[in-house]
Amino acid sequence: MNRHYYKSESPFELECGDSLKQIDICYHSTDNYKAGREVIWICHALTANSNPEEWWPDLVGKGKLFDTDKYTVICANMLGSCYGSTGPSSYDENGKQFLLSFPGITVRDIVRSQNLLREYLGIEKIDLIVGGSIGGFQAIEWSIMYPEKVENMVLLACNARVSPWGTAFNESQRLALFSDNSFEKQQNLDGGAKGLEAARSIALLSYRSFRGYGITQNESDEDKLFADRACSYQRYQGKKLRDRFDAYSYYCLTKSIDSHNAGRGRGGVCNALSTISANTLIIGIDSDVLFPVEEQKLLADNIKNGTLEIISSDFGHDGFLLEWQSIENKIKNHIKFLN
Repeated sequence: MNRHYYKSESPFELECGDSLKQIDICYHSTDNYKAGREVIWICHALTANSNPEEWWPDLVGKGKLFDTDKYTVICANMLGSCYGSTGPSSYDENGKQFLLSFPGITVRDIVRSQNLLREYLGIEKIDLIVGGSIGGFQAIEWSIMYPEKVENMVLLACNARVSPWGTAFNESQRLALFSDNSFEKQQNLDGGAKGLEAARSIALLSYRSFRGYGITQNESDEDKLFADRACSYQRYQGKKLRDRFDAYSYYCLTKSIDSHNAGRGRGGVCNALSTISANTLIIGIDSDVLFPVEEQKLLADNIKNGTLEIISSDFGHDGFLLEWQSIENKIKNHIKFLN
């Protein structure tokens, strides 16, 4: 897949009432679109980029389930991210980076921006849209906002409306950002870097599970005085994100999660889900504490063409990235053109 950029020169109105003078969208595509070839649109999660061959390598690529030779595969970087689309690291009309002044972005804003890209690419129908976590939020909004464009949908480890539990995790991470004094000073894009490390450590507790940490971070020395293997892992993951992301985009995107509510202005969640016509596979992870399987059951109960599958994993929410073999089998059984 190759990286491209789309620029919309017209003002982009946001749900919050603000607007952006123009927007850029970074996206990866297979560059093989033509009539009759199935289109697969992948929606990425919180800190991923628009290249799914990097973060979903077992499922996306030549000869894989989402075959980049056989299908037209597209993934667009979200507004608010720092991987090429317009976000806090972009420059305002005065030539200064937005940072904390970047306006609030909702999931619906993200989807509307991506629909501009779809129109630009001349794609009339999306044969399959797939997304996990916040990527699943986007897929749900695609299927409600543009129902005539989406034929099939796969939702992984997500819900129809952000839960108080999820919002609490998001706010705890944002508190960590603000605990770093450099974040509010906004002197440069490195502001809040130490806070970002702490925020990532908090997030990991929602992404993994008790069993998962027991398997991967158990002390090798049974007589060790102070346990530190899991501590080292938390620090490593915090620094790893710090080295590739920025705190201002992280703040923006966690706020966008808090906007997720498929039922807002549509008569409630159940009514909104009932309008979805896409053939839909919903996949839950049995150890996911961030999006418990009861939330996927709600999706399946209210999407008229929805089917629920549960995958067993020791690795919690991150199972939607790690349990690729089980995911592939479930999708193949449900999405016929992939066989």
